[in-house]
Amino acid sequence: MWNLLIRINKNLIAAIPGMMLAGFLAGISLPSALISNLKTLVLPLTFLMVYPMMVTLNIKHLQAGVKNIKLQIMTQFVNFGVIPFIAYGLGLYFFPDQPYMALGLLLAALLPTSGMTISWTGFAQGNMGAAINMTVIGLTLGSIATPFYVQVLLGAKVAVNFMLIIKQIVIIVFLPMVVGFVTRQWLMREYGQQHFKESLGPKFPALSTVGVLGIVFVAIALKSRTIAANPAILGSIFVPLCIVYFINFTLSTLAGKLFFTRGDAIALVYGTVMRNLSIALAIAINAFGAAGAETALVIAVSYIIQVQAAAWYVKFTDTVFGPAVASPEPVHLTKKI
Repeated sequence: MWNLLIRINKNLIAAIPGMMLAGFLAGISLPSALISNLKTLVLPLTFLMVYPMMVTLNIKHLQAGVKNIKLQIMTQFVNFGVIPFIAYGLGLYFFPDQPYMALGLLLAALLPTSGMTISWTGFAQGNMGAAINMTVIGLTLGSIATPFYVQVLLGAKVAVNFMLIIKQIVIIVFLPMVVGFVTRQWLMREYGQQHFKESLGPKFPALSTVGVLGIVFVAIALKSRTIAANPAILGSIFVPLCIVYFINFTLSTLAGKLFFTRGDAIALVYGTVMRNLSIALAIAINAFGAAGAETALVIAVSYIIQVQAAAWYVKFTDTVFGPAVASPEPVHLTKKI
């Protein structure tokens, strides 16, 4: 089973669209009551997604990443001072009469960094320590800032339960963070660093994949009948999402080339473009009731663009930033959202 999950984890480019198709077929085939009950799986699936990331977090890399304060400030400026407002503006333009679709675009832009930030930075031979820092800082700041951004920017258009959003974030972000860290410390003491690194650690990203694919399945299944009745809705979602990701990649690439070394520039790109879509999905489904299904659909479609764009960007990294001078310290991580 582990080998199968690890293989799936290495092929998310195909696995995510496949799970979206499975969710669509299930949604139009199974009874509506059964599909509606799938929402109860979102919290455990999200926990399963965040928890493994914290178990595999290497504190040594985290400490090393603190050194470049300028890079971290630039990353969070793009994450919270630029991209959310671009997404907000595009949401108003493309979805003037569909505020919950605009909310989906905003949520996708408000929760930066995920395990993919670390993984893709490693594949492109970027600064791993900085990427790990970006992941922890971005996820923490995004979790704190999201309720305020949503309230201020879209509070007049959508029903925002401020305390419910905060409660959801505590459950699906901070709780698995703490449990994951405690688990890592226990496993290291119980089995030793070498055994953890070679045998136990590589299995956790596979668990994360189960959570990611499960959430994608649920999100699409909940909105499958709407998609079937109006397939053009997918096209209306793809356009603003593609614009957001294009602007994000372009802005981060230019900032990286102008102000940072190759390794730091790569970390900057993946630390700003990779979004924690699983957490955004969980918030959409659990904190916004039935209307959250529209929000979740926008976020679910983001998976396709994000994974494909990240994979293609790696192929052009050497062309954009030049070849790596020396190989970075190997990090035993596999791809995960």
